[in-house]
Amino acid sequence: MKTKTLRPDKVNVITLGCSKNLVDSENIVTQLRAGDYEVSHDVEKSDANVVVVNTCGFIDLAKEESVNTILTQAERKSRGEIDKLYVTGCLSQRYKDNLEEEIPEVDDFFGTMELKGLLNRFDVDYRHELIGERVITTPLHYAYLKISEGCNRTCSFCAIPLMRGKHISRSIESLVAEAQHLARNGVKELMLIAQELTYYGLDLYKKRALPELLNALCDVDGIEWVRLHYAYPSKFPREIFDVMAERKEICNYLDIPLQHGSNSVLKRMRRQITVEETEDLIAYARERVPNIAIRTTMLVGHPGETEEEFEELCAFVRRNRFERLGVFQYSHEEDTIAHDYPDDVAAETKADRANRLMEIQQGISYELNAARIGQVYKVLIDRKEGEFFVGRTYADSPEVDNEVLIEAADHYLRIGDFVNAEIISADDYDIYGQLSEEAASA
Repeated sequence: MKTKTLRPDKVNVITLGCSKNLVDSENIVTQLRAGDYEVSHDVEKSDANVVVVNTCGFIDLAKEESVNTILTQAERKSRGEIDKLYVTGCLSQRYKDNLEEEIPEVDDFFGTMELKGLLNRFDVDYRHELIGERVITTPLHYAYLKISEGCNRTCSFCAIPLMRGKHISRSIESLVAEAQHLARNGVKELMLIAQELTYYGLDLYKKRALPELLNALCDVDGIEWVRLHYAYPSKFPREIFDVMAERKEICNYLDIPLQHGSNSVLKRMRRQITVEETEDLIAYARERVPNIAIRTTMLVGHPGETEEEFEELCAFVRRNRFERLGVFQYSHEEDTIAHDYPDDVAAETKADRANRLMEIQQGISYELNAARIGQVYKVLIDRKEGEFFVGRTYADSPEVDNEVLIEAADHYLRIGDFVNAEIISADDYDIYGQLSEEAASA
């Protein structure tokens, strides 16, 4: 019987940026392991002699982190600690020529859609049959499911279409097959991700097909939670809320970046929606899906943003009391529409506005958390940290949202299990619970 022999090179894949990049790295790891390489992911003190850096190029801070990571690995190569260094991802897609000139220690650069080229450097053939059977690097009970690539929107500030190209949906059949594979390997929660979730299906099926996809994924045995990330508000397909209300597997959770609360800023951002239309959508969502948790992001410091427009944004946040909210500071990105405008909001003003907005959200978050005291929730246990088991309710996505802390001294829980927990206290961004024999109310 022929035995499988690993190739001598060891590979460490380092991932920077968002969950979409993480899925890309998981596919790299899967393909290389199928090619008989020993591959690790984000191992800080790895003994690998080959490093692949999967970069992010979204905003200035992300680009800086990516460049610094490449430089660190280039220095390691110069010292003889690694033999080969490859760079892929968004930064490499957008700035390949500049990077090749500035960091010659890198053996090769690859764009976001050049996985086959990267694999060729390892003498590994791309295996199409492995689509849907990727190795996951998250805890085994949840995984991200990328349903499409690219974006057709023309938001003034956003460089994603430059790095990811036009929108391309994956078929429902391929996504169901991947979900089935993940479920067989212990995944209980699927987090649907895309550059633009609600555009799903327009290219393949000539209609917005997210509701059909959701129903198909909910039918997969073993999947208990399905969570929606990165929806675009303009022309939002409201039938999604019907499916959300009808299917218990779909978390009453929607990640919908709204970006601003001033009509004049939204127009300059080219968001194709008004504040009034946005608030109508929010009201409809909350009426159709009671207890829905809405996560959003806001962008401050867009060219031309005045103090009055920023105050409109603050008032918008106060009125709508979002369950989850994050803030980005505008980054002046080359080749975007907004790059033609003067970057006329000072860096100090951007930072001040971001802090002021988060102070408003901090108070809202505390009030919403305090209102949950005494209620019982279904909680998915993610990990043990110090004296607590740490989990999440339907209203929380990993790493970006609130967590439920349960005293480890009082309870023994298993990672990846669902439990019913009564909320006994709260702070600004986390809540504390204890096990309950009552059925979860949410």
